[in-house]
Amino acid sequence: MKTRILTGITTTGTPHLGNYAGAIRPAIAASRAADADSYYFLADYHALIKCDEPLRIQQSRLEIAATWLACGLDAERVTFYRQSDIPEIPELTWLLTCVAGKGLLNRAHAYKASVDKNLENGEDPDAGVTMGLFSYPVLMAADILMFNAHKVPVGRDQIQHVEMARDIGQRFNHLFGQGRELFTLPEAVIEESVATLPGLDGRKMSKSYDNTIPLFSSAKELKSTIARIVTDSKLPGEPKDPDDSHLFTIYQAFANPAQLAEFRAELVDGLAWGEAKQRLFQLLDGELSEARERYHALMARPGDLEDILQAGALKARKVATPFLGELREAVGLRNFRSEVKTAGPAKKKGGKVARFASFREADGSFRFRFFAADGEELLLSRPFSDPKAIGMLSQRLIAQGIDALELRADVNDQFTLWLDGECVADSPRYAGEAELEAAMLRLRQAMATLVG
Repeated sequence: MKTRILTGITTTGTPHLGNYAGAIRPAIAASRAADADSYYFLADYHALIKCDEPLRIQQSRLEIAATWLACGLDAERVTFYRQSDIPEIPELTWLLTCVAGKGLLNRAHAYKASVDKNLENGEDPDAGVTMGLFSYPVLMAADILMFNAHKVPVGRDQIQHVEMARDIGQRFNHLFGQGRELFTLPEAVIEESVATLPGLDGRKMSKSYDNTIPLFSSAKELKSTIARIVTDSKLPGEPKDPDDSHLFTIYQAFANPAQLAEFRAELVDGLAWGEAKQRLFQLLDGELSEARERYHALMARPGDLEDILQAGALKARKVATPFLGELREAVGLRNFRSEVKTAGPAKKKGGKVARFASFREADGSFRFRFFAADGEELLLSRPFSDPKAIGMLSQRLIAQGIDALELRADVNDQFTLWLDGECVADSPRYAGEAELEAAMLRLRQAMATLVG
């Protein structure tokens, strides 16, 4: 079974070298793991909480999308989308808002910091606090729970958001799951080895300090920025202490062991700071030059970026749309024509019930069909070479019922059933989206009647 990993990127600024070393580069490397099912999204709804400048948000969305793709994110391999392109997310946010305790949200770090600052200034505790700021942990929970992420890589200051998502998801499961785990409870992943780069003045590289090294400035601008890195006053020929140099710390984040050992030795031997900065420029330019070209090419073709993000949104919604339908059903927002009966397992006239039927193909492989109580075929399994595998699979579905179902809508007006990261069965084709969603609901209902 693949591990689903979810990462959000707030769209309020232009990525710099610290963002690249601390978040972008390790996240893209992790997405290439064979057992990873990675979701990356532009958190543009979150940006509205922090920024009221539409042009800045629009430009940041463009720059950040181009940055991740230029740095090697494979949009075919991962699910890469804008938060605002998934209408299921704000709807889920409301469902979660209705179960999230105000006391829980009172403890959110960002809200508490705003209250404390107001009190220090002698103002009303909630002065300037919007409902967006107060309740954005619920939106973040919806981002995570919508796709049932197993792991969420975060910095230490973000752990609370994942914990709150767990709390909210657990309460929703308790209230509406009827013994089922509707939401997977996520785990925060802290990557201790990820580089935290110092800026030009030695403090943490941050736009707040105006001490950043732009990621995709021209080679000339990159060289000029590196020349502004603050160093000590030791002259050429005088030994430098690499461990007390933030220039060396930046070099360390990009050099291989041989390069690092050589650079350390040269500093100890008295390498001039001007030459040391030239070495850092050459190292960074070598790392970033190809990505820089890709970035500027993407920025020149925003329509191509739009196409990539729309394709990512379609991919994400194939998961989100049917899952939200299941959640709507769980809380009672049901279609009157397809209301789930709760009085017990439903049986049709003549005692007929939903059933599995196994059979052998002419080529020697084995399959099963799953029928509703009225005889409608809802699923046809993929072929298996071992008849025991068919029996074990059908027994597992009977035992776990709806909990075992991961349904994904397909572009061919059909849906597929997935278990442990593998597609195991396909539905018939339907006439349109409404018929497809109704068929998925019928499958869940039929499966529910088998659980004793």
